[in-house]
Amino acid sequence: MKLNERSLAFYATCDSPADNAGFLYKRGERHTAYHRRWFVLRGNMLFYFEERDPFAIRFGGAKSRTYVLAAESQAAMESWVKSLSRASFDYMRLVVRELEKQLEEMCRGPAGGCGGCRGSPGSWKPKSSGLERS
Repeated sequence: MKLNERSLAFYATCDSPADNAGFLYKRGERHTAYHRRWFVLRGNMLFYFEERDPFAIRFGGAKSRTYVLAAESQAAMESWVKSLSRASFDYMRLVVRELEKQLEEMCRGPAGGCGGCRGSPGSWKPKSSGLERS
């Protein structure tokens, strides 16, 4: 997937529901004081802004930096940790593998399971209903 600043800016600020959004306190490696920032999690991308309703977005370099975050309450912190954990690639991969395993077990189950499985879960197609035109 190719991303550029314009598409990222649109994605960060669009009206579609976010996976999580709220104020967190951020501390960087260079500036060690905590600063209150508005964070938005969409999919596996985390954005932050100085204000809740941003009108401009500034992008830094591609260097990897560590940020220390803090929430205003225990409940908010737990919500963010849960959302961020679910946004990771490793978590998504585990979910897909578990769903594939369940589908395969259904197809191999007693009496043919779902009855419409052909081949491996990756190549699963529903059984023909016989109503299609030739």
